[in-house]
Amino acid sequence: MKKQVNIFWFRRDLRLSDNAGLYHALKSRLPVIPVFIFDKNILDKLDDKKDARVAFIHEVIMALQEQLKDIGASLKVFYGFPEAVFAALVSEYAVEKVFTNHDYEPYAVERDQAIGTLLNDSGITFHTYKDQVIFEKDEVMKDDGTPYVVFTPYSKKWKSLLTAFLLKPYPTKKYFKHFLLHESSSIPTLEAMGFQPLDHTFPSREPAEKTIRKYKEQRNFPGIAGTSKMSIHLRFGTISIRALAKQALSLSETYLNELIWREFYQMILWHFPKVGKGHAFKKEYEYIKWRNNEKEFGRWREGKTGYPLVDAGMRELNTTGFMHNRVRMVVASFLTKHLLIDWRWGEAYFAEKLIDFELASNNGGWQWAAGSGCDAAPYFRIFNPYLQTKRFDPDFTYIRKWVPEFEEFGYPPPIVVHEFARKRCLEVYSAALKEKL
Repeated sequence: MKKQVNIFWFRRDLRLSDNAGLYHALKSRLPVIPVFIFDKNILDKLDDKKDARVAFIHEVIMALQEQLKDIGASLKVFYGFPEAVFAALVSEYAVEKVFTNHDYEPYAVERDQAIGTLLNDSGITFHTYKDQVIFEKDEVMKDDGTPYVVFTPYSKKWKSLLTAFLLKPYPTKKYFKHFLLHESSSIPTLEAMGFQPLDHTFPSREPAEKTIRKYKEQRNFPGIAGTSKMSIHLRFGTISIRALAKQALSLSETYLNELIWREFYQMILWHFPKVGKGHAFKKEYEYIKWRNNEKEFGRWREGKTGYPLVDAGMRELNTTGFMHNRVRMVVASFLTKHLLIDWRWGEAYFAEKLIDFELASNNGGWQWAAGSGCDAAPYFRIFNPYLQTKRFDPDFTYIRKWVPEFEEFGYPPPIVVHEFARKRCLEVYSAALKEKL
């Protein structure tokens, strides 16, 4: 006779504490089997088999397994296609309910619809919960019921709706006894999934209180450790957004605003899914005649543009999978406006390299830089890399770390002269927007 169980499916919520869907699963009347799937639909598309994100997830899953082992439970880990995995679970167990947390990206929405249908056909109910954001979908809307497309009024409404209840943690630990107690299951190795192990140290999941407290003063200077590097932990849910927002509320409104920007872009992706499928938020920006010079794109990727701040950012990205946020804006502006290369090229490269890659934020950031997004920088705002260096890396601390040869004879001359690039950009953008009119 099949064992009667419920299932909790881990995805972007890789923690046992303060986890909405897990809390509801553990409060249900049946023992809970926790499940994680290394999704072949996603992993098979990754060309780089030294992917830091896969290594990070694998490391976190191993740690989760140890935590579960301490309470006599075990995480079932699969490498396969979600529908096939659930078909197998349904044949092995008498499953009553499957619990998980919302995921808002286009692929995830389609995947969850398919899984929901599969489960419903077997008489199993599928329950999903809000967990990775404080406010989702249409919870922060204009008074007329339409979505915000400008950040400042959205953030004001967001803050006006915030209550202590929304920051309250889910007391999952109280119900750990409701996990199905059984022997520890094996976890596929990275090699078995076709990936290579990395000798990589990931940011701590505990943000330094001092960093958040001084965030406003320090966040724009890439040469100092002035950012929390929590983005990877928010991306994969190894930290609770409720805990981080509560901390920000008491320590730094500037840091809280960054968390709200993340939710703003999630909301935009939900209401305007076209932006996640390669379309400009502002239709008129589809008329820009991009140069798309592949050789110049290659020099940008490699950090060999002759602009030290741009090159430092790209080398930091290529080496660590991370790039300081101020520098992200500079390199994105440089690609789209100095080189007139389609923002989608840069977006795709960041998606491939960033360990904290999140579709909504990455897309929002690139369209902001290109001028094509909601609440974007106006097209005539073109970052001057030299002035950005003077303001934010005046002693060349960051540049010396990543481009030590920048003052030497062998360092390449600028790929394009700033004044010329600025004039060319304004002409091309202006012509495109006039054509639309």
